[in-house]
Amino acid sequence: MSLSTESVLVTGANGFIGNAVASSIEAAGMKVRRAIRQKCADPTAWQSPDLDEIADWSEGLQGVNYVIHCSARVHQMQDSASDPLSEFRKVNTAGTLALAEQAARAGVSRFVFLSSCKVNGEQTTKGNPFREEIHSPPQDPYGLSKYEAESGLLEISAKTGMEVVILRLPLVYGPEVKANFALLMKIITLGVPLPFATVDNRRSLLSLDNLCDFILTVITHPAAADEVFMIADAPAVSTSELIRMIAEAKGKPALLFPFPIPLLKGIASIAGKRHAIDRLVGSLELDTHKANTLLGWHPPFKTREALKKMFNNG
Repeated sequence: MSLSTESVLVTGANGFIGNAVASSIEAAGMKVRRAIRQKCADPTAWQSPDLDEIADWSEGLQGVNYVIHCSARVHQMQDSASDPLSEFRKVNTAGTLALAEQAARAGVSRFVFLSSCKVNGEQTTKGNPFREEIHSPPQDPYGLSKYEAESGLLEISAKTGMEVVILRLPLVYGPEVKANFALLMKIITLGVPLPFATVDNRRSLLSLDNLCDFILTVITHPAAADEVFMIADAPAVSTSELIRMIAEAKGKPALLFPFPIPLLKGIASIAGKRHAIDRLVGSLELDTHKANTLLGWHPPFKTREALKKMFNNG
């Protein structure tokens, strides 16, 4: 079967990641059905139900060969839910598994799930990046909901024969990125000096373009079936390097000054921002060796190149 005759359902297709994924698949010549929750005049769009265990996806799955599952309840720094784990499980675990069960019954051949490196944990230590193997479930509610979804998907695959591919992602950046990355870009643009000149951590990031390229690879690659992959730009960067790259891409000076990290953490704790500072000075590095060797995949864009492309296109 040629790619031009195959159909792909992309969930969350009006989101930051889902929209880019759907567009890249269309550009590759495949038919795309964009699952979005709002009514839309786009002829490729299908109004999907809420992502939960009772959702009926049968109409959207008709004639679909592949599912790229981008929709999720995303991680939030300040979660206002009274029971965050229950809310994450409702969408990310039960909703995902209900969709996968229906996809298998509808004859979908491969289900690609966008998971998170939070399945592995919150931080890495120097020389010990996260790999695909997990020795204990995560404590974070969001990470746990994704971990349970991964386990359930592999069980569905073993039971039904529908192939599953799981992608564990770090922070994804690109045009229209929001949250902390957008705030950091704004601060750099405003020329605010930042106390991270001596921070020598290692953080993996993922360009939206690199993510789309990897998804195009695993949609049909035979060796990707029923595998888990850590995906990231190469190499990982320090926070100070990232700030310099963003400033360079935006044509701004990188205003960095040294500041004792223990003191910085102490001030952040008093201000109620300790978790945010821990993310900026701590490490979270992914080992992408499996994707490199098993699939022969290497990210087409370095972080510096991807940032320049992102701002030039923006």
